[in-house]
Amino acid sequence: MNATLLKAVIALVPAGMLFTGAVIFFRKGKSPPSVLQLLGAGFLLVVPLTHVSEALRLFPWMQWGLEHSVGHCVDLSSAIAGLMLFPLGYLLQAFRLRS
Repeated sequence: MNATLLKAVIALVPAGMLFTGAVIFFRKGKSPPSVLQLLGAGFLLVVPLTHVSEALRLFPWMQWGLEHSVGHCVDLSSAIAGLMLFPLGYLLQAFRLRS
């Protein structure tokens, strides 16, 4: 087994749990904070999936592993969007529950 694939599969576990929790939270009450959390968790789930694709050499036209490739842009933009949207939704939900 490839080291990149092993790391990606291990990273899929917490990302999948985060996404599952966001889906459950979204189904309980469709509010703007739950939508932000769901989108953020979805973007964070894309990050290990891109690494699985890189390790398995899927979609070779995306040139996985190269710095200025489409695959790198997908990975980086998903990580940034996920790390912005999920905590923002969580924070808005916390403020909403407090008032």
